[in-house]
Amino acid sequence: MSEERVIAATTTATSERGTVTKVLRQTYMLLGMTLAFSAAMTAVAVSVGAQPMNWIVSLVVMLGLLFAVQAKRNSAMALPLVFAFTGWMGWSLGPMVSMVLGSAGGAGILFNATAGTAITFFGLSAYAVTTGRDFSFLRGFLMTGLIVCLLAMLAAFFMSMPVLHLAISGALILLASGFILFDTSNIVNGGETNYVMATVSLYVNIYMLFSNLLAIMGIMGSDD
Repeated sequence: MSEERVIAATTTATSERGTVTKVLRQTYMLLGMTLAFSAAMTAVAVSVGAQPMNWIVSLVVMLGLLFAVQAKRNSAMALPLVFAFTGWMGWSLGPMVSMVLGSAGGAGILFNATAGTAITFFGLSAYAVTTGRDFSFLRGFLMTGLIVCLLAMLAAFFMSMPVLHLAISGALILLASGFILFDTSNIVNGGETNYVMATVSLYVNIYMLFSNLLAIMGIMGSDD
């Protein structure tokens, strides 16, 4: 009986590792495609001179697409909805990128923000994958930090305080880094087995990291 249990346990562990590897492979493949599509949409928005959208409209569309992806995550509609969501996010980023490119040293700022995002993501993601550490303990801290940042953003909407905007962007960069560790760990440890939802989670983390790095570098560059 003991040998049978050992064999069963070994078979189960091997199967779980295979599932995790498959989810990781599918996630990173889809993530790469969605990032490329999102970047292309940003480039189109910049080229046509897209204007900033009403934040309420932007938020409603973003949340609507997120809920749609969540609802259809196991259906054939999942992939088109993921590309719709990431394309919308890329387009929404266009006006901000245009503003940065229009400033002194804008191309360098954009490059540095992109490079910083790539280095941070690959470094943290690789650490979570190779070590296999469980970062689920970060959940409470990350959610609390996100709520605090949202409240601070609401306050910043009514106050013109560059220092507050910098502080919020800095906090969001830290939160995005923490979410990268948390979400990657969730995949590695079998907590997330749907590669569509795993992709969306990591995409949002990368978007939050990049946009806030760009904001900080843009503000600091304009001050110079």
